[in-house]
Amino acid sequence: MAVEHIPTKVVHSGTKGGTTGCGTNTNEKASHWENTSAKITCDKNGCKN
Repeated sequence: MAVEHIPTKVVHSGTKGGTTGCGTNTNEKASHWENTSAKITCDKNGCKN
């Protein structure tokens, strides 16, 4: 599953309501996050690999 940060359009590994692969908490400013099936675009360690 992937989750998109709406303001930046970056897609991370993870789900809304948890933590992304690179460690970002999606519960902070939850309205800025949306579950998606798009390709992961985050280059940070944990999301990309």
